[in-house]
Amino acid sequence: MPRLCKPSVSVPEYVITMEETLEFAEKAHSGKPQLPLALRLIQNTGVRKRHIVQPIEETLRHPGFEERNRIYEMESKKRCPEVIDQALANAGVAAQDIDAIIYVSCTGFLMPSLTAWLINTMGFRSDTRQIPIAQLGCAAGGAAINRAHDFCTAYPESNVLIVSCELCSLCYQPEDDGVGSLLSDGLFGDAVAAAVVRGSGGTGIELERNSSYLIPNTEDWISYAVRDTGFHFQLDRRVPGTMEPLAPVMRDLAGEHGWDVRNLGFYIVHAGGPRILDDLGKFLDVDRKVFRHSWATLTEYGNIASAVVLDALRRLFEEDPPMAGATGVIAGFGPGITAEMALGRWAVDAPTHRD
Repeated sequence: MPRLCKPSVSVPEYVITMEETLEFAEKAHSGKPQLPLALRLIQNTGVRKRHIVQPIEETLRHPGFEERNRIYEMESKKRCPEVIDQALANAGVAAQDIDAIIYVSCTGFLMPSLTAWLINTMGFRSDTRQIPIAQLGCAAGGAAINRAHDFCTAYPESNVLIVSCELCSLCYQPEDDGVGSLLSDGLFGDAVAAAVVRGSGGTGIELERNSSYLIPNTEDWISYAVRDTGFHFQLDRRVPGTMEPLAPVMRDLAGEHGWDVRNLGFYIVHAGGPRILDDLGKFLDVDRKVFRHSWATLTEYGNIASAVVLDALRRLFEEDPPMAGATGVIAGFGPGITAEMALGRWAVDAPTHRD
């Protein structure tokens, strides 16, 4: 079965703390009636710090969509190769061993996709399949894992590279002062992540089943308004309540596989915000502590969109890898409202012995 190997994750060098976020919000939106509510919401995110690709002074000004997209292209090409090299090393494969690249990002636009540049500059084969995913937002991390699983099932022994490049700070809109926009300005951070799904072998999560689910009639709850100034993030106040309808879907997915969702060895879920994690724990009837890796990502990096599940996975590998055979779930949530879910079992390569 396909195995999801240890991800590699990198965050930019510029850091902004919650205290600095509150200070900048108060200065930029002083006197606005919705500011006090937005400040309370930012304080309640639990995000201690975030990492961004530019100094905060440059982030707070808007040079225009063209310039921002130029920065996105420059920074993605600057930051992705090192993360990809580490992910390949983690999986014990080389660029020539990769049969498909799934590139996910919702914070900039390139055509052709960055996959073409990666193939041309990093030694991937010219017949490597390109699978860019641009419009699933935070759910795209889970979707990438699932599509890699599907690819390796269709083409046994194939290897798929997943790359997530989310530079959320390049979508900051200083003129937007709605509560949803102000909250997002204090929640999202930047990160690049990568991981390999091997068709066989390796140590990691052996992917057994995956599923997608769309909550009906919620497509405008998380969205972008695309304007002359770029992507304007729109968030409906009902979004935090979406775990109530999604938890039964996750429970049924596990049940259909013969597993009890309340008794798994690991839980890797998208950390969209504290209420998402709290509600999911409540509706799944599990302790909120089972999401400790997702909580850590949220606290230290903020919501890094599609890269959240990969960073939470990295923490699982590094901090407390499960025993062989332990079962678990991976779930990403995003626009649609879409859930991308996977079930897997921890598997360890048998050691090789010299005669």
